[in-house]
Amino acid sequence: MLRLIVREIKNSMKSLKNPFVKLEGYNCFGCSPDNHCGLGLTFFEEGDYVVSEWMPKPQFQGWHNVLHGGIQATLLDEIASWLVFAKLKTSGVTSRMEVKLKKPVYTDKGKLTLKAKLKEMNRNIAVIETWLYNADMEPCAVATMHYYTFKEEVAREKLWYPGEEAFYDPESNREPDGKL
Repeated sequence: MLRLIVREIKNSMKSLKNPFVKLEGYNCFGCSPDNHCGLGLTFFEEGDYVVSEWMPKPQFQGWHNVLHGGIQATLLDEIASWLVFAKLKTSGVTSRMEVKLKKPVYTDKGKLTLKAKLKEMNRNIAVIETWLYNADMEPCAVATMHYYTFKEEVAREKLWYPGEEAFYDPESNREPDGKL
């Protein structure tokens, strides 16, 4: 029974791969695995949400063991951009963000969880709700992000959007025995 539950949870989560790592000069502060000063975020889909788990590092603190507010805003902005890639199947740019820092986020208290969900589309403006949770899954920061989104053709031509299929690796969503 437990294996069935674990399999159902795994099947509801899809890993998103980072197709930009192949681009010469790619060094995103938020998601490049090769930017040693960056956040190194990775992402997965869970239903309507894009999710990331991230372990804060001491160099990102503002006050002693408290995650800098600017880093919190960056985390929420980055997860919103990955929602645009994965759920809207295009690329976009941040046009506005409203961040509310609700409680301190500690750099020494465990892994953080980020979530993003599309709230609404107003023409080509995506309104995205984002959340940052501490290790106890208490909401510590929330943001409403407004993303100007491009038609897929423009995103491919001018913003290096590689297409929806580039974010998925069928093998990464298989169990070790090869079953889906």
